[in-house]
Amino acid sequence: MQPLPQNKYNKKCILKLLRVHFNVEIAPYEVAAFRGAIIEKVGLENDLFHNHINNKKDKNGSNYAYRYPRIQYKRIGKQPVILCVGDGVEEIHKFFEQKNWDIYIGKDLLEMRIAKLDLNEFEMRVSERMNYYSIRNWVALNQQAYNQYQKLDGIVEKIAFLEKKLIGNILAFAKGIGWHIEENIELKITDLPQNQLISYKKQRLETFHVDFKTNVFLPQYIGLGAKTSVGMGTVFLKK
Repeated sequence: MQPLPQNKYNKKCILKLLRVHFNVEIAPYEVAAFRGAIIEKVGLENDLFHNHINNKKDKNGSNYAYRYPRIQYKRIGKQPVILCVGDGVEEIHKFFEQKNWDIYIGKDLLEMRIAKLDLNEFEMRVSERMNYYSIRNWVALNQQAYNQYQKLDGIVEKIAFLEKKLIGNILAFAKGIGWHIEENIELKITDLPQNQLISYKKQRLETFHVDFKTNVFLPQYIGLGAKTSVGMGTVFLKK
């Protein structure tokens, strides 16, 4: 299986997405545990499920693969969902071929059955038309950027700062799927951002809920920003 190109881009990019909803319910804080249970089921050798490269570490001692996550774990309408992006669509068969799909989250057994499958292909594009979205639990800022953000005095400056970060996240997503955006990206945050602190792996993360418009087409439910593999930064189309 060939990975999506990282350094070669196509002016026209067709992106395949598969969304798998399961018939059980989980709490928002259980998405990471759901991810861990699926990884355990398929095995660590299948790295697209966990985005770490076995037996390889960078100079900081991390074996994390710095690529856009092909398999993302989410909670939509209380149901656990796996979103497969590009090569992840083919890779998900390694879960489906398991004889038993049941998983444990803590001490709770979840008897997993498919509630819904949604397979689509999208032509990625930038157009004159503005599309309206919301992004939820967006991890927009690393520690350095957070310190810069906190030093800004006015809401106008803070919104402009977040708009630049969101454009950067869109460009990172595009690069990750092999899509070279040549056009200028237009993006405006359309309402005051809401921020909240959430717990993740015994840490407190500041996340944002943001409504925005942009001339870039974004498929619903993709993730932008950090921690997208565990459902952070999920994009919703506003009607």
